[in-house]
Amino acid sequence: MKALIDLAVRARESAYAPYSNHPVGAAILTESGELFSGCNVENAAYPEGVCAEAGAISAMILAGEKQIQDVVIAGPGEHLCTPCGGCRQKIREFSTSKTQIHVVSRSGKINSFLFDELLPESFGPDCLDV
Repeated sequence: MKALIDLAVRARESAYAPYSNHPVGAAILTESGELFSGCNVENAAYPEGVCAEAGAISAMILAGEKQIQDVVIAGPGEHLCTPCGGCRQKIREFSTSKTQIHVVSRSGKINSFLFDELLPESFGPDCLDV
């Protein structure tokens, strides 16, 4: 877990957040043991940026991975920064009921959730007849 937290914190330090001043880093551990990270990236057409979780998921998919085991989100302050609604849906696409979401404050306080606690009764690929 420490390696995953460290990866998310390093990603947060690389975030580009001049408009919100809210840098966030995320790190993903896949079922196969691979690690991926992402940071939020804002632009002048704020809020049309990319969330940290979305960046980490994109890196995971690019590498051919498709199953999230754990996600760590490192926010900028002492509050615990849970994923936004859009990122919860993105995480849902590649998670199971056992996927854990860990949120970490700047001082290292951690709170962990099973994904279903953050997005109960969610809509996902298994809801489609394809």
